[in-house]
Amino acid sequence: DESRGYGPPFVGEPYGPYPGESAYFIGVNRNKRSITVNLKAPEGQEITRRLAASSDVLVENFRTGVLERMKLGYEDLRTVNPRLVYCSITAYGQNGPYRDRPGYDMVLSAVGGLMWITGERDGNPCKVGVAITDVLTGVYASGAITSALLWRERSGRGQYLDCSLLDVQVSGL
Repeated sequence: DESRGYGPPFVGEPYGPYPGESAYFIGVNRNKRSITVNLKAPEGQEITRRLAASSDVLVENFRTGVLERMKLGYEDLRTVNPRLVYCSITAYGQNGPYRDRPGYDMVLSAVGGLMWITGERDGNPCKVGVAITDVLTGVYASGAITSALLWRERSGRGQYLDCSLLDVQVSGL
């Protein structure tokens, strides 16, 4: 995770429990447990299925179709956990002509038009100071996940959620 190196500020210099660790990384990962899994290996795929069987929510941000090819897509995992809320975050969504394209915040800020309206009136397009498309896609996804969890409590069934950076970008950012 590249955010481990975001800084300054760094925590614990020169003292503390995580000397030299990114304050940003520690902040966004507080009270979380982590595991590294090789999804290309059969053992990693099995670990993921076991985790999904006892999870409330799975959030993934691979390109469209990657996890389906590994038999870890929503249709595969809902067989082991029908109550699973499965949220896919992609650049362009699961459908449409750009569905297979990768992308990240700055690309979608340009494609969606945010960079065109940012900066000086007669100047070149300008990057926003913070990765706002990434951040707000997370906010939109969290709202969708919360709604899906409420639905699950009423219906007993999980849902598949399709969130895209482009959708968020053009929805009124």
